[in-house]
Amino acid sequence: MNLPTEKTDIKLTQYSHGAGCGCKISPAVLDTILHSDFPPQKFPSLLVGNESKDDAAVFDLGDGTCIISTTDFFMPIVDDPFTFGAIASVNAISDIYAMGGDPFMAIAILGWPINKISPEVAKRVLEGSRKVCAEAGIPLAGGHSIDCPEPVFGLAVSGKMKKENLKRNDTAKEGSLLYLTKKLGIGVVTTAQKKGLVKEEHIKQAIESMLTLNKPGAEFGKLNYISAMTDVTGFGLLGHLCEMCEGSGLSAEIDFSKVPCFNFLQEYLQQKSIPGGTQRNWDSYGHKIKISNDEQRAILADPQTSGGLLVAVDADQKNEFESCANTLGLQLQSFGKLIKKSDQVVTVL
Repeated sequence: MNLPTEKTDIKLTQYSHGAGCGCKISPAVLDTILHSDFPPQKFPSLLVGNESKDDAAVFDLGDGTCIISTTDFFMPIVDDPFTFGAIASVNAISDIYAMGGDPFMAIAILGWPINKISPEVAKRVLEGSRKVCAEAGIPLAGGHSIDCPEPVFGLAVSGKMKKENLKRNDTAKEGSLLYLTKKLGIGVVTTAQKKGLVKEEHIKQAIESMLTLNKPGAEFGKLNYISAMTDVTGFGLLGHLCEMCEGSGLSAEIDFSKVPCFNFLQEYLQQKSIPGGTQRNWDSYGHKIKISNDEQRAILADPQTSGGLLVAVDADQKNEFESCANTLGLQLQSFGKLIKKSDQVVTVL
């Protein structure tokens, strides 16, 4: 995506205590919040709701079509308002693609400290969102705004799919191969930026990744040899892989050397550029992981903003899937596999 080159003196990250999907509440705390003592209500047409920890809600219209509904918003992960609005929008729309569907409409969610930052800056955030929505082929059709102590932006997005194309995160099969469509390390790089350590070419790579729509997910939804899919965001690869494994009654083995990640992360890890969300993530699920060293932990539990799709593929369709991904502009290789449930949910080799 080509972004406008307009300069601004505003540095949005100075106005927020968190950044991007690193703002997310930890998995352990979220479990407490979502627990309900009310008896569950039965809605036969609700195919996916809170119970599966999936990316979006899915409702069956009864005619072979499903509606997908999701929302996602966060505080600035970059200083430029246009880019912030664009990244937040790509991130929110991703949930539709992660279910195997196509988005058709979005509405905006804006919280703005009107006594600190001018409304003209908020306009730039919305302009970034409009550009992304246009790229996705959907209208930004409305929204809601409030006066808020910190800048917050995101979208509520509606999508649709054929019922048979639904991809959940809790339906993976034993023996499936694991793929990830974007590189890890967004949290490390953006933390280095906040510390004034990042190299320009590295933050540009991170921003380019965050601005890339997960459109291949809509095509992956049509492939019956993909048994499960989700996107990797604030809980890190390990957190979202744990959700896939536990929901499917399986465990996973992953080869760290094959996990896609930015090849410059080590220099920032040596400078302690590790976001606080990494430790919150590890505190929530670290006891479920067998891992070799701190570097692996720092990368695999790193909170991702607008991360890639985590895809479980039938092993006998490896070549077919990789060929399909190649036609969609993705050069992918498997980094792990799903195995019979064991004492450890994920083992890092």
